[in-house]
Amino acid sequence: MRFIIVDGLDGSGKTTQARLIEKKYHSRGESVILREHPSSDNPYGRKAKKALLGRGKINKIKASVYYAMDVIRSVKKYNGTADNIIMVRYLMGVAYLPLPLARILYQFFCLILPTSEYMFFLDLEPEESIQRMSQRDSEEMFENMDDLIKVRKKALKLAQGWHIINTSGTIEDAKDNINTILDEMDKKN
Repeated sequence: MRFIIVDGLDGSGKTTQARLIEKKYHSRGESVILREHPSSDNPYGRKAKKALLGRGKINKIKASVYYAMDVIRSVKKYNGTADNIIMVRYLMGVAYLPLPLARILYQFFCLILPTSEYMFFLDLEPEESIQRMSQRDSEEMFENMDDLIKVRKKALKLAQGWHIINTSGTIEDAKDNINTILDEMDKKN
């Protein structure tokens, strides 16, 4: 089983690239489960999304806790049930917390949740992220320049050992970079 993680800044193309990976493996006749977080099919995901649309410290705490519970639920429910599991927004949610706590929680979650060599962090400059998100209908609490700069800096520190993919170019460029890595890893495994 491939356990593929697609994480990154808001607006970096996580969902788009995850769906392209899903399509790649489906075309090979392999089964794929794609999970995006926060997910809308369970109370944890819905509560996390509601908190993300709110403001203030309480909503930040709620968003983090419910987000973690949503991810843990997905792992428990779906891990090992398909040839490929793709998790979108998985471990880097901790980068929204202060760095000392983010580091501790990242290490903790890496101990209790599955990780793999198929971990992709989609990166782009915060300015590009803001531009892409301006086309959305709603704004989450962390979707502002100051938070994006801080979160990106923390996430890049945490993502050591991940495949860092620059998504500031075209969707096809990012797809090609990811597919090159996937193909190399599939040959190796």
